[in-house]
Amino acid sequence: MSPPPGWYPDPSAPHLQRWWDGTAWTEHRSAATVPVRQPAAGAGFGRAKVVALVAAGAVLVAAIVTGAVFLGGSDDGDGPDVQTAPNPVATGAGPTSSSSSPSPSPSTSGPSADDPSVVTDQLNGITLPLLDGWVRPQYVAEDDVVMTTDGTYDCPGDSGVCRHGLVISRTVSQSDESSPRVLARQDVADAADAAYDRDLVGRRPFGGIESHRQVKAGQIAVAGRAGYFVRWRVTTAKGPGGYVESLAFPSTVGTEAPVIVRFVFDAGEAGPPVADMDRIARGIRPIDDAATGGGVGSSIGPSR
Repeated sequence: MSPPPGWYPDPSAPHLQRWWDGTAWTEHRSAATVPVRQPAAGAGFGRAKVVALVAAGAVLVAAIVTGAVFLGGSDDGDGPDVQTAPNPVATGAGPTSSSSSPSPSPSTSGPSADDPSVVTDQLNGITLPLLDGWVRPQYVAEDDVVMTTDGTYDCPGDSGVCRHGLVISRTVSQSDESSPRVLARQDVADAADAAYDRDLVGRRPFGGIESHRQVKAGQIAVAGRAGYFVRWRVTTAKGPGGYVESLAFPSTVGTEAPVIVRFVFDAGEAGPPVADMDRIARGIRPIDDAATGGGVGSSIGPSR
């Protein structure tokens, strides 16, 4: 039985509350005090366990010189197509509760409605530019999505609804690795599988991945921190395939845990320009410095 609608701890940001509409998570988030449904013992939220108590308080943002510019050419040449095995099927569950809850209200802690040109990732302490043709996520099943292209279409493979572009931001929490180079290289395969091989319920919206080819990789400065990115061109059994990029860099808040930003762009005329990946990456800023002009600061060191 599907859990009833209500406010629950956000699986991608446990210090926030997120609205469950009875079938899926919505874009509504809030840090305000509202009745919160507590998960049953052992219950999971999506693919990540969350604690029952929601932490309150402001996030201390490091004051640094910001910006994102490429630090030279790629140190990885283009590679040949590589056969890719399908990833295992992953499933998720919503929250469990039986009490009533109020209807969702506009979020005060999600992406800022006051600045239509950016979206805000409170958990990782960054803002990302919202380019023309991109919107804040609505009715998206994937975790940690911060923006999508406007509109949907019928997937060319298994039945379902697809989007031509996604940008996902998440904290690396299940690895002791801190090197942006290593993390980006490890993550890009998972990013490709999640985007173009199997979805969360085991369907193959593009018929599965047939091959991939690395098209670009190298160092990049993101929000004043040294990062690293890897970009693949993915060939699928159905449809035009797409481009997937994993961008890794240290967070500017808290313990400076590594952050991964994933870019998923359909190829072909209907997909967003691949140059948007670079434009979004260059526009990433710390939350308290979103209006600055950016630029590479002296605090940037080499990525490992």
